[in-house]
Amino acid sequence: MALLPPDPVYCLKSPDLSPFHSLCFHTSERIYAGTAKGTVQLWDLQTNRTTYRLPVGPSPVIALAHTEDALLTQEKNDCVVKLWQLTNSAYVQRHELRTDHVGFCRFVYNPTAEGGPAVIVPRGGANISILCGRTLAERQQLSVEDGGAGLPPLGTVMCFLPVQLAANGGASYLLAGYESGTLVLWDLNCSKVVSHLKLATADDECLMTLDYDPVTNRGVAGGSSDRITVFSLDRQTGEIRRKSDIGIKNAGVHRLRIRKDLKVFSSAGWDGRIRIFSWKSLRPLAVLTEHRGGELLDLAYSEDKVSMWKAVIMAAAGSDGQISLWDLYN
Repeated sequence: MALLPPDPVYCLKSPDLSPFHSLCFHTSERIYAGTAKGTVQLWDLQTNRTTYRLPVGPSPVIALAHTEDALLTQEKNDCVVKLWQLTNSAYVQRHELRTDHVGFCRFVYNPTAEGGPAVIVPRGGANISILCGRTLAERQQLSVEDGGAGLPPLGTVMCFLPVQLAANGGASYLLAGYESGTLVLWDLNCSKVVSHLKLATADDECLMTLDYDPVTNRGVAGGSSDRITVFSLDRQTGEIRRKSDIGIKNAGVHRLRIRKDLKVFSSAGWDGRIRIFSWKSLRPLAVLTEHRGGELLDLAYSEDKVSMWKAVIMAAAGSDGQISLWDLYN
């Protein structure tokens, strides 16, 4: 007999019924959630209640990250990135940058970047900027015109992730997925493209999310298609190699996340389903259907065990105004 999918350990419901667009754990006892109404809600996982509400702007908050003493936010309209300093009683805005990006690409915070913490943001078209994580001043720009000789038309940048080709460190690179369905590896030391590979098999397929594990040298990428592509990187040449495809019943993936212990990875679907896969075998383990009122927009794992449930928790944000919390295969 097949095992029934597990139930969530808890579901947090937005006080104003606003859809959730982004999630970020700050320690394992607090979770920040960006809403469609342009606010960030802070949830205490000891009481499962909101303890703080930050008005960010007029448009959905599609990306969040927390540094040691600041909160980073990104709004959908004009892709405005803001840095909010944590004071004794509130968050105060210190810096702001309008990136001119039109699309859904989310910034990535890299606390271990060379030269200090960095924020990687989408710019206009296919271009990407790397900013200082403390001031949002631009450090570096990755321009297709300057560093992408020989590339096919890419369209708008849709997602990216800093990676290292050696499991124990080494030179810094950036994997980026584009509207054309092409995956590109940038060398951050010289702002040049190392390799590229078209993952899309149809003209209307775009990449929207990716994740990579340097230990097993495997990554996953997904987007508007009905499959998740597994790829690897040649550690010597940087060549991107397609390994296999995992079919999913309904097309569309907003988010892919590999858990830190490398036991499982998860996908957040346009169909509102969370799909859990074994990272070792890539075999599907569960399909979670708690969010039935719309699509899933973000996934996040706690860094450590949440004391309430004594386990690493996965959080899923939905357009149904819920954050579901899960204890899965720990």
